[in-house]
Amino acid sequence: MMQKIQRFGGAMLTPVMLFAFNGIILALSIAFQNESIVGGLAAEGTFWSDIWGMIESGGWTVFDHMELLFVIGLPIGLAKKAQARAVMESFVIYMIWNTNINYILNTWNFGVDMSNVEDTIGIKEIGGIATLDTNLIGALLVSGLAVYLHNRFFDTALPEWLGIFSGSSFVVMLGFFMDIPLAFLTAWIWPSIQDVISQLQGFMASSGTAGVGIYVFLQRILIPTGLHHFINQPFEFGPAAVEGGLLNYWFEHLSEIAAFDGPIREIFPQGGFMLQNASMFFFPIGIGAAFVATSKPEKRKKTMALVIPTAATAMIAGITEPFEFTFLFLAPQLFAVHAALTSIFAMTIYAFGLAGGFAANIGGLTGVLLPMAENHLDAIFIYFASGIVLTFIYYFVFRWAILKFNLKTPGREEDEGVHMYSKKEYEAKKAEEKGSTSTEEGLNNVASKALGFLDGLGGSKNIADINNCTTRLRISVKDPGSSKR
Repeated sequence: MMQKIQRFGGAMLTPVMLFAFNGIILALSIAFQNESIVGGLAAEGTFWSDIWGMIESGGWTVFDHMELLFVIGLPIGLAKKAQARAVMESFVIYMIWNTNINYILNTWNFGVDMSNVEDTIGIKEIGGIATLDTNLIGALLVSGLAVYLHNRFFDTALPEWLGIFSGSSFVVMLGFFMDIPLAFLTAWIWPSIQDVISQLQGFMASSGTAGVGIYVFLQRILIPTGLHHFINQPFEFGPAAVEGGLLNYWFEHLSEIAAFDGPIREIFPQGGFMLQNASMFFFPIGIGAAFVATSKPEKRKKTMALVIPTAATAMIAGITEPFEFTFLFLAPQLFAVHAALTSIFAMTIYAFGLAGGFAANIGGLTGVLLPMAENHLDAIFIYFASGIVLTFIYYFVFRWAILKFNLKTPGREEDEGVHMYSKKEYEAKKAEEKGSTSTEEGLNNVASKALGFLDGLGGSKNIADINNCTTRLRISVKDPGSSKR
């Protein structure tokens, strides 16, 4: 079950990876259309304003069609064969489902007003079809159904005279007939679910600092299992906190929030749930400094050569896994401390009035700091001042733990090497220890290491399943006992 959940989490990242660039584009384009930042250049009707308006409209593309991205992206990660065909099948089945809902709501009375689609809450146009706004829940449900039908029936052998209906045609046929009761069921129960979601939004908005802390802690502590996607994605991209998702709301109202003369939390209280990554700009510095300070004197230069670019990568691109999985590999209890510290940091800055997309890397931060510079300098100061304090806390906590428990962090290994651990190594710890001594000539270092990993996993015939998310590879083996020592 855990393997299936992790595979689903990895598949969810296929479309999510598109959001980072478009998010930065939106933040910059909105900032450059703000007269308080660039002056008269941003006046309505100027060439500058029109160009950045065009860029902004392009940046909204992935967010406006988010459901379709997940419908298309999920089969890429979950289909076990012919993924390209699975993508097409998923799209067609999803659009048939929405078309059925549109007809049902226009024909029978389910309490949904379809007379004015643009002004009716809970209705959204997807691919030109006015349907219930089921957001990611509907997209994942129907694409999941399509993936199941594809994996189960794509290779079904039909009689020769029905051969034209085999493969993708057969999968879509099955989906077509299943869409009919599913559409009726959706039209019946989803309006009630929307009411519950609306009440949940109010609860989240009033849950205060403690609610933000619980959310951030769960999001961080579940990273090793892959379950963190189930925590953050309904908030960031779904309707758990605000209609259309926090990320969409943040960029859509960024100019309004930036112009607000008061704490960001007052105008966007739900934005506290966007602070789960706020600490990621600081903790790599504190942890990296602890690694360097506790390294052996003869290994200190090598440790710095490893830690500095890794920390820089974390700050620039937001990739923090080398740090997190190094101490997760060596001392899992420190990961719980790490999750608690990120939660406390989010609660602290939220209590001081911060909220919204204080992102995990320089690019994301730039898109926030530019529009916030005029009216929210105090928030920027609080963020960086609190972050510096957090950095020192991480340094002293991890330095103490490394020395107290004699953890073999980078620079403290018994051998001559200096090493940072990845999640792949964390999940395949024993396999890595067994390794391989392949002596094939002509192979470079990377290829030799890959052969060693493969040999340690029992060879290619012992590999049952491989999948991945952005930075982590997950491998399942048929017989764990067949690994070689």
